[in-house]
Amino acid sequence: MSDLFVIGASGTKAYRTAMAAISENIANASTAGYARRSVTTVESGSSTATMATYIARANFGGTQVSGVNRASDPYLDATVRSTGMALGSVTARQRWLDDAETALNDTSTGIGQLMTGMYQNLEKLAASPTDTSLRVTSLDSISRIAQAFNQTAADLTNVSAGIKTEAQTSVDTINGALSSLADINNSLLRAQPGTSAYAQLLDSRDSALQTLSENLNVTVNFGAHDSAEISFGGQTLVSGNSAASLSLTASATDGTLSLSMADGTALSTPANGTLGGLFSAADTVADRRSELDTLAQQFVTDVNAWHAKGVTDAGTQGAALLSGTSAATMAALIADPAQLATRSADGTINGNLLTINSTLRGNGSVEQNWTSLIATHANLMSATKAEYETANSRNDQAVAAREAVSGVDLDMEAADLLRIQQAYSASAKILQVAKDTIDSILQIM
Repeated sequence: MSDLFVIGASGTKAYRTAMAAISENIANASTAGYARRSVTTVESGSSTATMATYIARANFGGTQVSGVNRASDPYLDATVRSTGMALGSVTARQRWLDDAETALNDTSTGIGQLMTGMYQNLEKLAASPTDTSLRVTSLDSISRIAQAFNQTAADLTNVSAGIKTEAQTSVDTINGALSSLADINNSLLRAQPGTSAYAQLLDSRDSALQTLSENLNVTVNFGAHDSAEISFGGQTLVSGNSAASLSLTASATDGTLSLSMADGTALSTPANGTLGGLFSAADTVADRRSELDTLAQQFVTDVNAWHAKGVTDAGTQGAALLSGTSAATMAALIADPAQLATRSADGTINGNLLTINSTLRGNGSVEQNWTSLIATHANLMSATKAEYETANSRNDQAVAAREAVSGVDLDMEAADLLRIQQAYSASAKILQVAKDTIDSILQIM
């Protein structure tokens, strides 16, 4: 008779644990990074009857919980980390390349259209070279181009500064994840596998790994007790309960980024993840800044050379219209319409103005090179947007595949809960029957 008590008690304990697992699943159905729990039960090995006069004809020992299972698939987890890494990279690149495109400003207030307007004003002036108002307008259009170069340089510098700020935030996030993984590794070594606490630690580990992978293309390996071992660029970042930290440096000249260990050891350039995307965006913006400076130098040189070939109404050689060696330092020098060298050396009143198209426009001109710069950036933006759509779709598919294994289905949990409740009630009924039987026997005696 004592077997009935043991069997009933073991059943109520086991199904109470199973109901707790289902309750945990339902409560965390919307919790990011949570993997569904289940309980495995096994038959007890032998009867626990202790009566000296009892001879067992069958050994029924009831049931016991062998462990708490965490629904996960290492392959699917690794796939989600990989797709999240790619999505993080292209998302960062797309955002800052879009900001760079805005900074280049190919609108009516941008360099390209202002330059076209300047040539149109000079052509109008060629038709009426003595018109003072047209001279003022022409000089003003040159001044506005210089200001547009200044503004574009400043806007691109701000984009570089923004990339640096976000990159530093990404590095801080990476360092936080590395530190968390070291703490989790330490706890995993102390925890008992197959317990709810162990499963919770694995959830925290995978969440930290996901955060880390979204930001940096690290290499992940697993050691004793499922502890995470992290490396990057040949350097170990996490091993056991020890974690390294990273440091970011930005060039004051062009805004390009470099990564190193906290102790100064240089690391390779990140190739993926949010930080990799930011490094790539920083390089692209640095290229745009360099190209802009090259165009500014060319514009100053070409315009001054053209103007020097002309003669003012007073008969003096045309002075420099612009100064500066970069887009940020470009400035207009002449505001007096009388100093505009409209004449050619032979005295033709509009002779120098008539050479505008042949001297300053056409193949290899600043106007054409600006158009090429804008087209190059637009093509890069288009390719990046297409890459983003692909990366986002792949990531959604990977997450859906993982959720099919690890996610919580409330309908399934509700059905399991009803089944476990019935089993629990049946186990309790066994205890009640055993109690009633013992009471009846005692009353007879």
